[in-house]
Formats: sequence, structure tokens, C-alpha cells
Amino acid sequence: MKINGNEIKPGNVLQHQDTLWAVVKVEHVKPGKGGAFAQVEMKNLLDGRKLNERFRSADKVERVRLEQKDFQYLYPQDDMLVFMDTESYEQIELQAEFVGERAAFLQDGMMVTLEMHEERPIGITLPQFVTLEITEADAVVKGQTQSSSYKPAMLENGVRVMVPPFITAGERIVVDTSLVEYVRRAD
Repeated sequence: MKINGNEIKPGNVLQHQDTLWAVVKVEHVKPGKGGAFAQVEMKNLLDGRKLNERFRSADKVERVRLEQKDFQYLYPQDDMLVFMDTESYEQIELQAEFVGERAAFLQDGMMVTLEMHEERPIGITLPQFVTLEITEADAVVKGQTQSSSYKPAMLENGVRVMVPPFITAGERIVVDTSLVEYVRRAD
């Protein structure tokens, strides 16, 4: 779908220079001389490069709609992660680096959303919160107050997070997967 340069918004995905770009930031500029334009900061969805581009209102750009599909995480295999389409039961293998450091939060049977463009995965969304067990936590230093700073703890998946001083090893906590930080004790 073609849109005008002044209709670009953050979060849009554009086809530009024969590749896909996610719009990160848009600033509308009206200089004293010449016509107005949109200064657009974009990130390449395939290789992560950044690009700043100017679009005048008369410029036409191709806006791409990504298809979102639900997949279930099955298991890791070498440096690949195996997911299953919940509708067709077809399996897809993705490089572990495609998911990045958040791959540590994948659990058997976890539902994820893959953003697809022409049947090719572009992005992945994990559930925002996961419940994990603390395997080791530093002891509280005597004299520390309840409101003092957090202490480091190791989760069962090998990820380190900062937790409040009252959390001990063996407890289950809820972790935010996007920020990789402690949210609360699990019920």
C-alpha cells in the first residue's frame, strides 16, 4: 500500500531501497525556505542497520503489512530453535541469534508470535512475563535496610537479574522478558 511521506508514523514497516525498514522516529520539519518534509529514522529489519531519510509530502513510499502468526516453541537443536505453526502444524527452524539473548526465556510449549513477510520471519515477540526459579542468590548483608538496593541472583535458565533482598534461592519469581528484570514473586 502506497502512502505519502507525511503519513509515515513510528512503528510502520516500509519497503525502501529494496529492503524492509521499521520506522523508529518521525520528525516533521518546516524550514523557513523550501517545502516541509518528514525526517524519518528507520532500522533495517534484516540486518539492523539504521538510516535517516527525508520524505516530502509528495513522495510515495510502500507501506508493508506484516502477517502475525502464532507459533509454539518446541526445542533447541544445535544452534537452531524449532517452532511449530499452531494452525498447520508445520515446523520452522530459526537461528538462535534471530531471537537473541531473549532465547534464554523460551520454555517448552511457550507460545510466541512471529512477524512474517512473504512467508519469511522478520521478528519475534515472546510473552512479556515468564515465571522462573532462583537457583542462587547472594545473602543479605547484615545492617542492610529493606529499602536498600537490589542484589544479584541467578535464574534456572542461567540469566542474572537483580532482585530485592528478601528473595532467596528456590523461590519462583516473575521476570519481564523485554527488560530482563524482576517484576514480583510468583503466586
